[in-house]
Amino acid sequence: MTILEQVSHETMVFMRGKYRLDEIGDGKDELKFKQGSRTIVTIYIREDRFTFLIIFGKKERECFDARRQEFSPYILAIYDKSTTYHDGKWMSIDVVSLEQLEEVKKLILIKKKPNRKPFPKENALYSGCGQRCDLCVHYVGTSEEQRAVMEPPLSRMWKQTDWSMRCGGCSDEACYCKEEPCRAKACASEKGLAECRECGEFPCIRATSADACSMIHTEVHYADEITWGILPYVPMQYEET
Repeated sequence: MTILEQVSHETMVFMRGKYRLDEIGDGKDELKFKQGSRTIVTIYIREDRFTFLIIFGKKERECFDARRQEFSPYILAIYDKSTTYHDGKWMSIDVVSLEQLEEVKKLILIKKKPNRKPFPKENALYSGCGQRCDLCVHYVGTSEEQRAVMEPPLSRMWKQTDWSMRCGGCSDEACYCKEEPCRAKACASEKGLAECRECGEFPCIRATSADACSMIHTEVHYADEITWGILPYVPMQYEET
């Protein structure tokens, strides 16, 4: 991945791992992370950078001022030059490196405390690529009660209504992709590996259900769609450690 691709990927891992938020894109170059009507952060996609818009209210400015020593001259200059309006201080931060992203993450954590409960590891069942079989709507062990919770957001996200296929997992004879290996299995096989978790690049984007879901996007996905339509299929990134 290029540096900007890494920034994009790490941004989504951070936001989805820490927060349960709606992702509201404009279909062009803008993505807002929102809780109800409140916007936590807006990201603008540029050709050579990402611009993060974060608005600090009074309490957030007080917190930042008490922690100024934690931030680089780059962030301090942006903060000090940003205009404070009636609804807060508007900071537009251009990010082109992982180091700058780490500072933006700290600003977002000041803006809002994490509100996502990670998936527990108890009774976890992993596929060969590290995805969570036990959190999948297709898994034979998933209860009908749980499927009733999962299917509506999955249908909204993936625009389909048939979730009747059943899979017993990679090590089971009832593995859905046993005859025609999925992309992750095929990649592992090409490298002479039994499963993705043996790879030095694991976890990687290729083990994710959809590449576009791992990057900053401009689509609209609501919080429950993210929880059941993406997070179980991104290996080990959204679990309790």
